[in-house]
Amino acid sequence: MGGINRDQLSESETPDWSEPPQLLLGRGRKRDAVYELLKRQIMLREAEPGDALSELGLARQFGCSQGVVREALLRLQEDGLVLRSGYRGTSVSTIDPEEAEEMFLLRRSIEARGVRRAVRKLEESDLAEFSALVRRMEDAARAEDAYLLSEFDRALHMGVLRRARLPALEPFLSRCLLHNHRFKMTMSRPARPLLETASRHWRIVEALVQRDIDLAVGVIQQHVDTVADQDSGEVS
Repeated sequence: MGGINRDQLSESETPDWSEPPQLLLGRGRKRDAVYELLKRQIMLREAEPGDALSELGLARQFGCSQGVVREALLRLQEDGLVLRSGYRGTSVSTIDPEEAEEMFLLRRSIEARGVRRAVRKLEESDLAEFSALVRRMEDAARAEDAYLLSEFDRALHMGVLRRARLPALEPFLSRCLLHNHRFKMTMSRPARPLLETASRHWRIVEALVQRDIDLAVGVIQQHVDTVADQDSGEVS
C-alpha cells in the first residue's frame, strides 16, 4: 500500500473530543475538571515538585467540596503525580532523571510489542482515528498548547496499544507516557518546536498504513529513542 493521504481520510471517523478542562468547572463535571486542571498544572510545572496541596485550599480555589478534591488527588496519586503521606498531607511528586530513563526503556519495550500485534488487527477506521489525532496535535502545536498536544499524543500511543489487545499492559504504558511527557515538558532543554513534535507522528501512522510489522516496530522504537535522546541532551 502506498503512503497515506492525510487530507483524504474520512472526517466522519474523527473522534468527538470533549471541551478543554478549563471550561468544565461550570458545566457540572467538577470531579473530572479538578483532576484535569491539577494534572495540567503539575505537567506544566505550574505546581512545582514538592509543593504542598491542601484539600481545603483547593476546594476553596475551585469552589467545590473537599470530597471532590480528595477524589482528584487520589487519581493523581494513581498516576504518580502526587504523594499522599497521611498526616504530612499531599505534595507534588519529584522528577527523577534516572526514573525517567527507566520509563523510556519500559515504554519502548511495551510499544514495540504492542505495535507488532496491532498491525495485524487494524481497520481503516483505526487509521482514520490515528490520523485525526495527529491533526489535532498539529492544531494544538499551532496554538502553542504543549499540554493539549501531549494529551492527543498519549491518546495516539494508547490507541495503538489498545488495538493490540494487551489490556494488562495499558496501565504501565499510560504511566510511562505521562511521566515521559512531564519530564520532556519541564526538564528538557532546548525544547523541540511543537509543530515538529506533532508532525513527526505521521511516520507512525504511515508505517501502520503500510501494514509492515518490521517497519512499524522500527519506527516506534526510533520514535521513543529520539524523544529519550533529545531529553538527555544528545539530540537537538
